[in-house]
Amino acid sequence: MTKGMTKGTVPFVMCKKDGHYGRKRKNRTKGPVPFVMPEPSVIASRACAAWQSMDAAFIVGGLSQPIAMHQLLPTSCELCPRVCGVNRAVGERGICGADDTLVVARAALHHWEEPPISGSGGSGTVFFSNCSLHCVYCQNEPLSSGRAGKAVSVQRLAELFLELEGQGAHNINLVTPTHYVPQVIEAVSLARAASMSLPIVYNTSGYESLATLELLAGVVDIYLTDLKYASAALAARHSNAPDYPQVALAALKAMVAQVGEYRVDDAGIMRSGVIVRHLMLPGQLTDSQAVIAQAFEAVGNAVCYSLMNQFTPMPACAHYPELAAIVTEAEYGDLVAFALDLGITHSFMQEGGTASESFIPAFDLTGV
Repeated sequence: MTKGMTKGTVPFVMCKKDGHYGRKRKNRTKGPVPFVMPEPSVIASRACAAWQSMDAAFIVGGLSQPIAMHQLLPTSCELCPRVCGVNRAVGERGICGADDTLVVARAALHHWEEPPISGSGGSGTVFFSNCSLHCVYCQNEPLSSGRAGKAVSVQRLAELFLELEGQGAHNINLVTPTHYVPQVIEAVSLARAASMSLPIVYNTSGYESLATLELLAGVVDIYLTDLKYASAALAARHSNAPDYPQVALAALKAMVAQVGEYRVDDAGIMRSGVIVRHLMLPGQLTDSQAVIAQAFEAVGNAVCYSLMNQFTPMPACAHYPELAAIVTEAEYGDLVAFALDLGITHSFMQEGGTASESFIPAFDLTGV
């Protein structure tokens, strides 16, 4: 999952068939997508109310004592399709890098997701450390490798949700949460008991087991899922997961079945459904077209599609010559045109110079 945009770019615009893809557009909007932050007094009053509700919920529910992490964690972990089977409850570390702790690197309003997610107030984004996929081109490598982050309790995670709601977030956006699903479910329950009413966004690589998705029924409102590869060879080379294409496509179908069709409210803010993200890789137009075609065949216009061109060559890409470049305007334009020709009705594309390390957020424990 690639997060973060800086001011001065327009990260996402609606896809339109206007004949300009693959070359510079003369009338492109140049400023950032506008947003309005609440006044400090408003933030303070919301946060105070959230904390009071949280305290009441802990007292009423008898949850003033910390929840023991080992009570939530699997003794043979099968949360993701790696099925590594480690005993997380006693601190064994899985392929994802997670053990018996819950590690968060950042919790803050994020204004550069797709417009229905970020809106004007921002998405209440919680970045979790570690990852089950470990893509060689990961733009959030300090996060996915577990080098960034701080261990928090389940209660603290619930408090983060309430604090973000108090800051005016449109939703709670859980980034790479798969390996922490038991703790997430408990934290969402605590926050909702304290009157949190925001939709929960599950922001995932798409490499999900059907059993874990079933646990999230009634917990998650929105899936923001990657669909990375159609080719097993590409998935094996870049993510050491040759089963990714079939696993992710099956997961996508299950997500749509669980939360229903893409739905926004009168203000254009997403309330439920699925957004499918595809990050185009350099030189892989054919595979990208296959990804979009397979997704459209599977779920059609029940979802919104987000076509991303922000691939940025990271240091680890030096070992993969095919990943040394950025996506060209021509190949990205061809992908957008292909998607529209399929008949896709809900979609976003990216414009501007999105391939840059400056677009990667700081995993500096902000808000944690």
